[in-house]
Amino acid sequence: MSPFLIPIITSLGAFAMVFGIVYLKTRENMAMIEKGINPKQVAHRPAPYRSLKSGLILLGAGLGLLIAFWLDKNMGGWNNEPIYFALIAICGGIGLIISYSIEKKETLTNRRDAEPVRREVEYRES
Repeated sequence: MSPFLIPIITSLGAFAMVFGIVYLKTRENMAMIEKGINPKQVAHRPAPYRSLKSGLILLGAGLGLLIAFWLDKNMGGWNNEPIYFALIAICGGIGLIISYSIEKKETLTNRRDAEPVRREVEYRES
């Protein structure tokens, strides 16, 4: 590939990416308006478990790196680079599974607490 094509292709790729993102966001907003949903209200909804999910995936990735480093030092002589990628993915996935189970448990607990208690009306005969 000739050196003068690299900046041209990079610029075209960046433009296509920005155009695609804006186009898809606009289509999403139009679909929400057609369904009667206000897109501005949806955009500002809180994501209550985002910090938990981010923390657990980073914890998993760090744990995966630590285990991979330990295996790399103790298994000497092999081509051990793929271990790093594999363990980052495995431990990050385990972190996401733990996050899912915590979120599911909290959601079920909140639903059970939010259900109204039905009380039977006592009739007394006078």
